[in-house]
Amino acid sequence: MIEKLAPRWDARCESGRHDRRHGKRRRQAGAGPKYELVFIDRVLVTLVHLRTGLTHQALAVIYEVGSSTVGRAIAEIRPLLAGRGFAVPDRPGLRLRLRLRLLEDVFAYAEAEQITLRIDAMETQVRRPQAGKPGRRAFVSGKRKQNTIKTTAISDSQGRTLFSGAERPGRMHDQTALRTEGIAEQFRQRPGMKAEVDDGYRGLANGLDGGPLTEYYGWREAKSRRSSRRICVEHANAEHIQWRPLQRYTGRRETYGETHRAIAGLVSDRAARRPTRRKPSTELVLVRTMAC
Repeated sequence: MIEKLAPRWDARCESGRHDRRHGKRRRQAGAGPKYELVFIDRVLVTLVHLRTGLTHQALAVIYEVGSSTVGRAIAEIRPLLAGRGFAVPDRPGLRLRLRLRLLEDVFAYAEAEQITLRIDAMETQVRRPQAGKPGRRAFVSGKRKQNTIKTTAISDSQGRTLFSGAERPGRMHDQTALRTEGIAEQFRQRPGMKAEVDDGYRGLANGLDGGPLTEYYGWREAKSRRSSRRICVEHANAEHIQWRPLQRYTGRRETYGETHRAIAGLVSDRAARRPTRRKPSTELVLVRTMAC
């Protein structure tokens, strides 16, 4: 990961220096003040901050630098991690440009591999907006009765994260988010795609299937079977919640989406290494012919 991110970080730093000096380099490469934290240390500081939620002051004491240096390092590395996308299951070593970044990539991959997607939403508590600010009530979740931000997670049948994003205020309904972010449109463009969802998406399922949900699933017994099939996406969300910032995000709400995508991309790297479990065939095979 460091080898793939280093060229992008160098290019971004050089672009910033070019803008500040309003022209080309006047001195040789390497001249001028040196970084207090080299690139590898900046990546490590960012990973520790995302995993444990340690403050900038605590990390500054560990690395013997100023807290502003740690803040700049995290602000530089976090967008690079967020832009990596999601790893392809069974192929985590693919090049950076071959990862799943857009919803179109996820649905194209699922359609090619004939994967039944699992879709669910997760909520993260965030800071309460300032009093009197427009749209303050939009973050109050009707389910948790707290100020939250919702994200939509998509996984395969083994709980390996394929996509996590589509951030929206906690008051917005899950179905509204799917229609707003274009997920419902992806299903309409690919009629053969299948997905397992919970009751929160009942109206969406009716609109796509063309009939009431009870005609296909039945009552409680079918609901229990459907829950067991889609529980893997809950396991995928649980892997995200193990990271401290997604348990309760105390930073600025404007940077939550970037932080969430960075963590989700790292989680997908680990999940993609889990080998695919093949379902054993139940077909009877004749081993040998016996004379009667």
